[in-house]
Amino acid sequence: MMALRGQVGGEISVEMDAAPGVDLTKILAEMREQYESLAEKNRRDAEQWFFSKTEELNREVAINTEQLQSGKTEITELRRTIQSLEIDLQSQLSTKAALEGTLADTEARYGTQLAQLQVLISSVEEQLGELRCDMERQNHEYRVLLDVKCRLEQEIATYRRLLEGEDAQCVRGCLGRGAGEGG
Repeated sequence: MMALRGQVGGEISVEMDAAPGVDLTKILAEMREQYESLAEKNRRDAEQWFFSKTEELNREVAINTEQLQSGKTEITELRRTIQSLEIDLQSQLSTKAALEGTLADTEARYGTQLAQLQVLISSVEEQLGELRCDMERQNHEYRVLLDVKCRLEQEIATYRRLLEGEDAQCVRGCLGRGAGEGG
């Protein structure tokens, strides 16, 4: 082209075969319309996604709020129950302490009475021992006296027999002498 330019001397006429001119404004308008349509679609999708997510979050918030309220109510009820149980426990502990005190008093009182009864039992056992000794001594004396009585009765019986025997001899002797005198 440089050579040709040198030959021609400075005038160049260029012809180009080109397709008829494209209307760029129209293409830009179509592209703009497509982009706006796409942007609108994306905006609607984003808005729909946002609303669905917002609705989902609102449902979760409502559920969580309900669960939170339920949890608070349950905690309040549990606190009341704990307070009631603590009051009941204190009451039971007081009752237990009172019963333990009563038990200690009762044990002390019955312990004293038991000690007194033990002393009384010991005294009665001692008296029984003395009575037993007295009874054994009296029983021994009774046996001795009974033995003496039996021997005395035997002696009396012997003397009686002897006396009856002498009386019989005497009677015989007297009869025999009286018959001899009379005869």
